[in-house]
Amino acid sequence: QVQPAESGGGVVQAGDSLTPSCSVSGGTFVGDDMVAWYRQAPGKEREVIRTITWDAGSRHYADSMRGRFTIYRNYHENRAWLHRNGLRHGGTAIYYCQIQRNSVVYWGQGDQVTVSS
Repeated sequence: QVQPAESGGGVVQAGDSLTPSCSVSGGTFVGDDMVAWYRQAPGKEREVIRTITWDAGSRHYADSMRGRFTIYRNYHENRAWLHRNGLRHGGTAIYYCQIQRNSVVYWGQGDQVTVSS
């Protein structure tokens, strides 16, 4: 069982940066893992932000997210991060980490991010 674990959310001020991270609870990322970040704003559907393959580091993003988010991973810390500068009020959402391993999809519990004025 692969259990993604998000951290780094909470209440942030409009204009601040956001850098939640994803790890594998009780385990590690492995070579062909595909790590994806999603978000779900209140009253809206969950949408993909960016993805990265663990070993190759190939990155993909949703067109609507172009230029707004950065995704990166660190082997030593065994974590994958999502970064966003200049959060706006519309950035309030639950941020989810998804891991695809051997064609099986695993979801984290989600991390609430609230953007305040």
